[in-house]
Amino acid sequence: MSILDKCFSFTEARQAMALGYYPYFREISSEQDTEVICNGQKMLMMGSNSYLGLTTHPKVKEASIKATEKYGSGCAGSRFLNGTLDIHLELEAELAKLAGKEAALAYPTGYQANVGCISAMVAKHEYVITDKYDHASIIDGCILAEGTMLRYAHNHMGSLERVLQKIQGKNALIVVDGIFSMEGDIAKLPEIAYLADKYGAQIMVDEAHSLGVLGKTGAGAAEHFGLTHKTDFIMGTFSKSLASVGGFIAADEPLIHYLKHKSRALIFSASLPPASTASVLAALQIMRDEPERMQRLWDNTNYMLSEFKAMGYNTGDSCTPVIPLHVGDMMTAFQMWKRLGEEGVFINPVIPPAVPPNSCLIRCSFMATHTREQLDMALDKFRQIGKELKII
Repeated sequence: MSILDKCFSFTEARQAMALGYYPYFREISSEQDTEVICNGQKMLMMGSNSYLGLTTHPKVKEASIKATEKYGSGCAGSRFLNGTLDIHLELEAELAKLAGKEAALAYPTGYQANVGCISAMVAKHEYVITDKYDHASIIDGCILAEGTMLRYAHNHMGSLERVLQKIQGKNALIVVDGIFSMEGDIAKLPEIAYLADKYGAQIMVDEAHSLGVLGKTGAGAAEHFGLTHKTDFIMGTFSKSLASVGGFIAADEPLIHYLKHKSRALIFSASLPPASTASVLAALQIMRDEPERMQRLWDNTNYMLSEFKAMGYNTGDSCTPVIPLHVGDMMTAFQMWKRLGEEGVFINPVIPPAVPPNSCLIRCSFMATHTREQLDMALDKFRQIGKELKII
């Protein structure tokens, strides 16, 4: 027996490849735009998280190039030691301003932002409470924390209150997605804030999919509900609306100061590359200068939600640019993915363990830059294939 045996006995993915139903690691050889070249085929991109369509914006690309010319390709060290650039500090000041907090701290990835914050904040004999549909990076942060993780049923406030009642009087952090990445619904932040006050808990909101989508300025769910002051930690990513890679935590200055010295995911990782940092600064400026992008995103979202429902698709509780089409069993999800791909539509099938058994879905996500013509072309394919597979 060997520690390597599990690798040789892992056959599920190869079986899917052999059957032609393997939807992962698809090769894209073009910009991440409303249309892409995937495995040599031109496709309508209906599965990107570039909600504001900024990955191809000339100002974003120009900022990235100029930063590389000035600072080089990397920082060759962690923020803690030799890897803090002046543009890192400029970016963090802008992020704090956007989030409505005193300070912010940029991480190399959004995953590390969640892992780094939660694992640093939740000590022994303390608790972290998560929604059962929270992102994997939140769960991994909880696993690395020395405290105890407790979970409550998705968006179920009675379930959350029962958890809080069990640990009343103990230190607790409630961590929740602003927009849930697969379901497309929004966290019930007003009710969560009420229960946090009632039981003396703190709140962290992961704004990965709500940044650039919710709130007057695009700051996310906390701004959308007017609850920034009740949210202790605001987390966000750069890899979606902000057209780059990385993540951040925004909070009051003493909390950020603590993370700077206690967050292992920050201290022991190389810092955010100059090109990525400059790209985010440019994207933030465009988001401020072009608020009409958010309006176009919501126009497209409302149109697609309405059309999908009219066709007879089950979109669950989605009310955001993340729109799931619930199709049931795994083979139906794979068949729909394959047929849509053959018709030139790029989407993402979601199967267990990401969803419960027989609750598979097709995850669609839309961009401000999708044209009505592109959306209508895609809808024709969704209608045709939904009927063909007897989903609608």
